[in-house]
Amino acid sequence: MLDILSPHALDLMCLLASVAMFTLYNVFIWWKLKSNPIFTIQGATNLARRAWVVNIMEEKNDILAVQTLRNSTMAATFLASTAILLSMGVLSLTGQAESLGNTWHTLNVFGSTQQSTMALKLLVLLVNLFIAFFSFSSSIRLYNHVGFMINVPCADGNYSSSLTFVAMQLNRAANHFHIGMRAFYFMVPLMFWMFGPLLLFGGTLMMIIVVFILDRAPKMHSDYIITYEQKSCKLR
Repeated sequence: MLDILSPHALDLMCLLASVAMFTLYNVFIWWKLKSNPIFTIQGATNLARRAWVVNIMEEKNDILAVQTLRNSTMAATFLASTAILLSMGVLSLTGQAESLGNTWHTLNVFGSTQQSTMALKLLVLLVNLFIAFFSFSSSIRLYNHVGFMINVPCADGNYSSSLTFVAMQLNRAANHFHIGMRAFYFMVPLMFWMFGPLLLFGGTLMMIIVVFILDRAPKMHSDYIITYEQKSCKLR
C-alpha cells in the first residue's frame, strides 16, 4: 500500500490539508453564526427569509411568492446544469490524461507527474462537481415543495402548512444551494492542483480569504435586524 501511495505523497498531503482548511473555515463560520446570526450575509438572509414567509402567508401575496421562488429555482437549475455539463467535460478528459499531463505538469516541480496522479486529480474534481450537482438538485426539490406549502392557508394543528415548517424548508433549500456554491468555490483550487500540489495549497488559502470577504456581512448599525426577528417565526 505504501509503495502505491508514495509517488502521490505530496499531492495527497496537500489535498488533505486543503480539505481540512476549507472544512475548518466552514466550521468556524457555523460556530460564529451560533452566537451572532448576522455575522455572515447567509445568516442575515436566513432571518430575512423567515420574515418573508410570515409576510407572504399572512398577507396572501401568492403571486410574489411564486415569482420569487421561480427565480430561485431557475438559478439552482442553471447551476445544476452547469455542474453536470462540467462533469461530462471532466469525464471526457480522463481518456486524454497522458497527453494533458505533459502540458499541465510543466509547472509541476515537486509533485508527481505520473499518469495515475492525473487520473486521481480528475476523479477528485469529478466528485466535487457531483456534490455540487446533487446540492443544487436538492435545492430545486425543496423550492418546489415550498411553492406548494406557502400557498396553503395556515390552520391550527396542520404542521405542514405552519409558518415555522415552511420557513424551515425554505432555509433548507437555501442551505443546499449554499453547499453547492461552496463546491463550486472549491473547484478553483482543484483546478490549480492540475498544475502542481503547492498551487492547490496556495489556491485554497487565497480562496478562503476571498470567500470570507464575500461571506462577511457589512458592518453597519444592525437595529434593522430587530424587524426580522419580530416578524419571523422561531425555528427549532
